[in-house]
Amino acid sequence: MMDINYELYKVFYHVATTLNFSEASKQLFISQSAVSQSIKTLERKLDQTLFIRSTKKVQLTPEGEILLRHIEPAMNLIQKGEAQLLDAASTGGQIRIGASDTICRYFLVPYLEKFHKMFPNVHIKVINQTSLHCTELLKNGLVDLIVVNYPNASLNNISASMKIKNFRDVFIAGNNYGDLKEKKISLSDLLAYPILMLDKNSTTNEFLHRLFQQHQLDLVPEIELTSNDLLIDLARIGLGIAFIPDYCISKESDGIFTLDMNEEMPERSLVIAYNEQLPLSKATQEFLSCFHPVEE
Repeated sequence: MMDINYELYKVFYHVATTLNFSEASKQLFISQSAVSQSIKTLERKLDQTLFIRSTKKVQLTPEGEILLRHIEPAMNLIQKGEAQLLDAASTGGQIRIGASDTICRYFLVPYLEKFHKMFPNVHIKVINQTSLHCTELLKNGLVDLIVVNYPNASLNNISASMKIKNFRDVFIAGNNYGDLKEKKISLSDLLAYPILMLDKNSTTNEFLHRLFQQHQLDLVPEIELTSNDLLIDLARIGLGIAFIPDYCISKESDGIFTLDMNEEMPERSLVIAYNEQLPLSKATQEFLSCFHPVEE
């Protein structure tokens, strides 16, 4: 095992994430020459070139990118440990939550409000990403817990999870498709209409394509977006038929209606998950206790 000082890896991390020796020196409160010397020392010890330096920019070499993939989670864990100790002693700690915009807006907000009233000194940080990306944040130690859609193939390697809400997806249309209100529609009928759905970086996109394939149908969406709210808006103005979770529909969702489908939509779930390989802060434990598992 190589005897390499932690400080060298710390310097490498700051240079690799900023790609700027001057900015790294400011973050580390050391001189730019000390940063440069540390990188040279690390490269010599590893016998690898980690950065390509030019007058205009700094780039990671392939070897540098490999090292960063391992150093970044380690640095995040160290920073998390420091933050938990400092915050717990002063402000009550912090909790980092990963969830999509839709899950935050239509499901999490009441829980966040309740938790904040119970523990006003806990700092809450919410990171908005797709359910697929949230699992990566969790694996890399960038969040303490996530609330995501299930089924979700990315969750297969995360055993500490709990189903907290069941839901079904629905197809919605604007009033310009009023002739569909009194009809029962099949998935094959929908192919005659423009379909609006979330993009390929979402579990919902994957789920809907699989659903159509199970009925030997080839789905070609008209529009793919990153926001269910935008899908609702576009359906309302008549651009097509949107596919969204049923919990996004409220009494205030005027100008749209839910299609009556021949096929029953399979049930999906919202799952809260955390990395059981890492110690949970008291704040995270308290937040988890706000939820209860739903019956299978």
